Amino acid sequence: MATPRNLIGFVPTADGARARAFYEQVLGLHFVSDDQFAIVFRSEGNMIRIAKMESFTPAPYTVLGWEVSDIEDEVKRLADKGVAFERYAFLTQDASSIWEAPGGAKVAWFKDPDGNVLSLSQHP
Repeated sequence: MATPRNLIGFVPTADGARARAFYEQVLGLHFVSDDQFAIVFRSEGNMIRIAKMESFTPAPYTVLGWEVSDIEDEVKRLADKGVAFERYAFLTQDASSIWEAPGGAKVAWFKDPDGNVLSLSQHP
């Protein structure tokens, strides 16, 4: 096998138009294409394919996440665009719903319009 290069992430959607608006306008990803199978975006050097499905059940865990340099600023930016961040009873999260792991990493979770769990993380 050749050495893997850029990552391609796959996320399902049951509503392509709604997913495109969220990933492009709210998250600010670079739109590449939209066909009968998927909506394609670029996130830095990586590709994200939003796979069009008739129906699906969202996974209860994180399916896609982004590493950011300033999680507080990114959470505020997305919250200002209407993104609701998840709160989990089994974690201690700050007022912005950011959890700090024992090793110092910070994570905040949110869902896309289809209920897919996404995350932002900042690592020490």
